Amino acid sequence: MQHRIVVLGAGYAGAVAAGRLARRLRPEDAAITLVNAEPDFVERVRMHQLATGQELRLRPFAEMFAGTGVRLRLARVTAVDVDRRTVTTVPTAEKGAPEPQELEEPEELEYDTLVYALGSAWNDQGVPGAAEHADQIASRPGALRLRRRLAALEAGQQVLVVGGGLTGLEAVTEIAEARPDLDVALAARGALGDWLSPKGRRHLRKVVDGLGVTVHEHTAVTAVARDHVTTAEGGSVPAAVTLWTTGFAVHPISRATDLEVTGAGRIVVDRTMRSVSHPDVYAIGDAALATGPAGNPLRMSCASGLPMAWQAADAIAARLTGGKLPNTPLRYFNQCVSLGRRQGLIQYVTADDRAVRAALTGRPAARYKELICKGAAWAVAHPMLGLPSRRRRVVPDAARSDAPLATTPPTPA
Repeated sequence: MQHRIVVLGAGYAGAVAAGRLARRLRPEDAAITLVNAEPDFVERVRMHQLATGQELRLRPFAEMFAGTGVRLRLARVTAVDVDRRTVTTVPTAEKGAPEPQELEEPEELEYDTLVYALGSAWNDQGVPGAAEHADQIASRPGALRLRRRLAALEAGQQVLVVGGGLTGLEAVTEIAEARPDLDVALAARGALGDWLSPKGRRHLRKVVDGLGVTVHEHTAVTAVARDHVTTAEGGSVPAAVTLWTTGFAVHPISRATDLEVTGAGRIVVDRTMRSVSHPDVYAIGDAALATGPAGNPLRMSCASGLPMAWQAADAIAARLTGGKLPNTPLRYFNQCVSLGRRQGLIQYVTADDRAVRAALTGRPAARYKELICKGAAWAVAHPMLGLPSRRRRVVPDAARSDAPLATTPPTPA
């Protein structure tokens, strides 16, 4: 009987995990099902480009996973029952619209091992008016909506990006470069790029000033209206379009399960990405609370999601086949920031993600960031390439083993 592996979510983490499992396990022994609401892979790290009118390459999952043994189920996940080991889904299809459309009645999907990779969505943080009036680029429908709104703006109208993190910086510089006729501004709670090295901050300031972006530093937005925002000091900043990029919130389904989760709903996992409360559930990407060097939580990012996917897939395969568990520490090397199409910033960091003095800037950094984005998309689009095929047989009852972590790291991908 095949061991049933269900992967929920086909973002960077979920899609890579499904492909890596297909390379590790024999198809006659393991049935791998990938559940996703949309038929195409979404390059989430490029949503600011999509919002400014750039066309992104379509990457259909049906083509990507053809011949791999991975079964694609186009559906929206509505519930997970970790006691009965079932997932409730509603089948979807595009129907030519940016939002997936529900087609049929809910269906139940049974699993022996679950990989939870439902990711995150934008977080309005409960700020009054944000949900009604602000735009977001945490999803393809959100980016397409913002694209239409930006295209309708006339010269001189104001665009305000709220949030001075990586997403906010990439969005504000992309918009300012693509639409120099607009009055583009950024509102940040702290100083501009305050987590960067001195070199990184200087370059960021130079690019932002060169693009004509107005920066409101140490500014907290407390309310959003149709044509302006209100700040904590009681001031008002005009905005025909407000883009909200202050953070992400995990998919709410995890909170409704019996899984051990944090207050924010992230699933608590061990070093192999396995749930600390349910050994047949693994969580990866933004949905999981995993720790890196010094015990610090990994940040929500593609840079965290991909190694988490490798770790989880290798751990599942090892437990199913009786092999050694992976013991590769998860760490960071750099933060890659695009600042429009011609400028970039690569901030080198410590293993636990703290900036060091070294940074790559300018056009070389823009090319570096582009290579990183292309490499991540290539890894998803070619699930059977890039790693030697080592499909092994599943050992009965091995999946629930609580064997200790291996003392030697696995062969690197």
